[in-house]
Amino acid sequence: MHPNVYALGAIALWASLASLGVALRHVPPFLLTGLALVIGSIPAWPLVRQWKVPARTLALGIYGLFLYHFLLFIALRMAPAVEANLVNYLWPLFIVVLAPVFLPGLRLKAAHVLAALAGFAGAAIAILGGGDAKGAWSWGYLPALASAFIWASYSLWTRRVAAFPTAAIGLFGLVSGLLSLGCHALLEQPVDLSQRDWLLVAVLGFGPLGAAFFLWDKALKGGDARHIGILSYLTPLASTALLVLVTGREMSASIALAAALIIGAAVVGTRAR
Repeated sequence: MHPNVYALGAIALWASLASLGVALRHVPPFLLTGLALVIGSIPAWPLVRQWKVPARTLALGIYGLFLYHFLLFIALRMAPAVEANLVNYLWPLFIVVLAPVFLPGLRLKAAHVLAALAGFAGAAIAILGGGDAKGAWSWGYLPALASAFIWASYSLWTRRVAAFPTAAIGLFGLVSGLLSLGCHALLEQPVDLSQRDWLLVAVLGFGPLGAAFFLWDKALKGGDARHIGILSYLTPLASTALLVLVTGREMSASIALAAALIIGAAVVGTRAR
C-alpha cells in the first residue's frame, strides 16, 4: 500500500483516542497508558526474534513512546486541557519544518510551509471551537511544547537510525508501558477497574496505542515526512468530530471551517513535490 494509506490508518485510530479517554477519564493516566501500551505490544510478541535492535534504537523508541506521553500528561495536569492539547498538536507542523533538518536531501517548498500553517490553523479552530479555552498563561504549556517536539523528532529520527523491523515497535511499547506502570505505582493512587473498563482499555491498547504505532512506522519508513506531517492535522479534526458525535452535541460551524482548512492543506501539501 502507499505509505500515506498507512498514515491515514494511524490517524483514523488516533481519532478515537479522545472519545476513549473521556470514557476512561476516571482511570489514572499513567495506569491507563501503561496498560494500553503493554496490550498494544501483544500482537508483536510472536515476532520477538525481530526485537533485537541496538541500544540506541531502543532508547529512541522509549524516547518517543514513553517520554512523549509522560510530558503530555504533566502538561494536561498543569495547564488547561484545551490549550495544552492545542500546543501538543504543533507536532505535525514540527514534522514538516524539521524534515530537512533531520533528513538531509529533503527541501521545503512554500506549498509545504503554507499547508502546514493552514493545517495548524484548522486544528486550532477545531480544538478551540469547544469554547472551553481559558486564555491564560500556564507553565504547563512548556511540557506540552516539549511533547510535540519529542513526537516529531522521534518520527523523523526513525529514518536516521539503523533500519529495524516494524515488529520492534512492540518492544518499544512494552518497555514504555512498563515504565508508565512504574510511574503509576510511584505517583498515582491504585484503583479497581470494572469489566467495562478492561474492555475499553483493550480497545485503546489494540487501537490508538497499539496498531496505530505500527502503521505510523510503516508510513514513515516508506513515505514523505512532509506529506505525512500535513496529513496528520486530520487527527485533531477527526478526533473532535467523533467526540461531538459520541457526546451528542451538534456539529458546529467551527468544525466545518476546520475541515475545509485541514483538507485543503492536505491536498495542497501532498501535491507539492
